Amino acid sequence: MLEVHRTHQAKICNHSQVAESLDRHGWSASKLWNVANYHARNVWDETGEIPDHEDLKRELKDHTKYNGLHSQSSQRVLEELAESFHSWYQKRKSDDRANPPGYRKRNYYDQDGNRVHEEHPRSTVTWKQNGFKHDKKHNKIRLSKGANHKEHPKAWEYMLVEYETRPDATVENVQQVRAVYNRAKGQWELHIVCKDEIETPDAPGDETAGIDLGICNFAAVAYSTEEADLYPGNRLKQDGYYFPKEIAKCDDSGGKRATRLHTKWSERRTHFFHSLAKHIVERCVEKQVGRINVGDLEGVREDGDGEAKNWGRHGNLDLHGWAFDRFTSILTYKAKVEGIEVNEVDERDTSKTCCVCGKTDENQRVERGLYVCEEHDDAFNADVNGAENIRLEINSDDESNSESSGQLSGDRCTGWLAQPSVYLYDLSCGFQPQTEVVDCRS
Repeated sequence: MLEVHRTHQAKICNHSQVAESLDRHGWSASKLWNVANYHARNVWDETGEIPDHEDLKRELKDHTKYNGLHSQSSQRVLEELAESFHSWYQKRKSDDRANPPGYRKRNYYDQDGNRVHEEHPRSTVTWKQNGFKHDKKHNKIRLSKGANHKEHPKAWEYMLVEYETRPDATVENVQQVRAVYNRAKGQWELHIVCKDEIETPDAPGDETAGIDLGICNFAAVAYSTEEADLYPGNRLKQDGYYFPKEIAKCDDSGGKRATRLHTKWSERRTHFFHSLAKHIVERCVEKQVGRINVGDLEGVREDGDGEAKNWGRHGNLDLHGWAFDRFTSILTYKAKVEGIEVNEVDERDTSKTCCVCGKTDENQRVERGLYVCEEHDDAFNADVNGAENIRLEINSDDESNSESSGQLSGDRCTGWLAQPSVYLYDLSCGFQPQTEVVDCRS
């Protein structure tokens, strides 16, 4: 059995009755974030270290702002802040322009450009299992109030939210409830996370595939059937340049337009990842793949001495703007549903090694997209070469892996390495063969 989590988006039917309470909790979440952010910045300035979420919980559990939410909801706010600081710490190694997580506030200005006041925005509030009770028969969820917002009749110590989902949605085994403020609609909605167990199917077959993740081509996939696919990241790169520039033009980084831009950018990136993972898994099912090897990018931001690699100004923006780990998680989930195993393997030297003869020479990758092996005078796509080496697990310590040792020979066909199939991304229909996509920017 495979355990999966599904998120159902729900409309709040009694919005007028609970909106005020949800507003107060959304503002409390922003205030707690800001208090914790201030504390974390002070710790960083004094020690050069970032407090983790456990440190933040110990320090702030008695703070009055902590009591603005249910204890588990407050814990989730601190966990999110710690995750944001960790991401910033990793990014600043190669980009000294990276800023730490900001404070949650929205400024208002008069006609002369003077700030007249600032307001805490309504942040997302998360209730874990001890903070809610679900009545699935009547489509109601009881959400616990923070201690600061409780009043004396016990019935007022919680919010009773009536919700409505799609008719085909099954809401049971609820693990988490999130109240999310939709600024475009000016109202709250619920995101209900449910646990489901499904029977894992048998693997489609015994074939293998290797995936190399990169900047120009977001993914190159090599199959044991001597076929390969390329997935350019043009759309993702264009968004990565466009949205930061538009956000920088906004007078208020926390204003409505900036928020809409951030939301749209995030949604487009998420859609890209899901579409790509879905297409790769579908292709693997067609080719009877039972195991996918994905390059482990843990050291992609560092050189051999542990220092940050310098990929150039645009390269650094591309690299750190993409959530490689997030894509791998999505791929792993979708592959498991089809019975396909996903392994992260060491990708060290995979771009330097010829997948046909096994010779390693960093000079053989003569251009970003071209690999030429002087040993047998063959030229093929550099990203496909890396994907094939990942599929073969050339750095595997397992001597029983016959594929990684037996297929590295000069007798292999190389034509497919030079001419992979190319799939381009279209917002309306996902990934399509290059010949069927008229405008790759769409």
